[in-house]
Amino acid sequence: MGGPEIERLIFLFSKLPGFGPRSARRIVLSLLKHPQSRMIPLADALEQAAQKVKICSSCGNLDSNDPCQICSDSYRNHEVICVVETVGDLWALEKTEVFKGYYQVLGGTLSPLAGVGPEDLNLVSLFKRLERKEVKEIILALGATVDGVTTMHWLYDQLLPWHVKITKVGQGIPMGGSLEILDEGTLTAALTARRPA
Repeated sequence: MGGPEIERLIFLFSKLPGFGPRSARRIVLSLLKHPQSRMIPLADALEQAAQKVKICSSCGNLDSNDPCQICSDSYRNHEVICVVETVGDLWALEKTEVFKGYYQVLGGTLSPLAGVGPEDLNLVSLFKRLERKEVKEIILALGATVDGVTTMHWLYDQLLPWHVKITKVGQGIPMGGSLEILDEGTLTAALTARRPA
């Protein structure tokens, strides 16, 4: 079709979520038509991100700083932590500009079938934050999937001894839904309508 360099680009793009071989070909063609204005800046941005972006040791967010910008923001409400599955969920909630507390990114959900247990989730930093006795409320903002609900129930039991208010996001999140694909209005309604877990 066009040489090993082009084939490799198509292959790599086709491995990204939401892309197949056809959409990967379209992207590669677009990049190749405009190498100076699209391809070279993209390659540079990818290299910079690969070198500088790291996982926040406090919450699990991705940022070029550790702690991340959210965890470093002293104006946020340190008494509330919103627990989410993925960084994509955190970014989706941040986009609503409703939540002004801190986050905890679990990095997934409990899934016995996939072999994911509590030790595979990013929980150590959450319990360290609870030990400082500043946290008054934990919001469980996990997807309404079977694994999300299982994780929420398990986390609820783990959080009870800390004597903090435990809430979960309210209306607007459909069963089987992922937070990162929902619109800002739905996420805003879910956050403001949170209720005891």
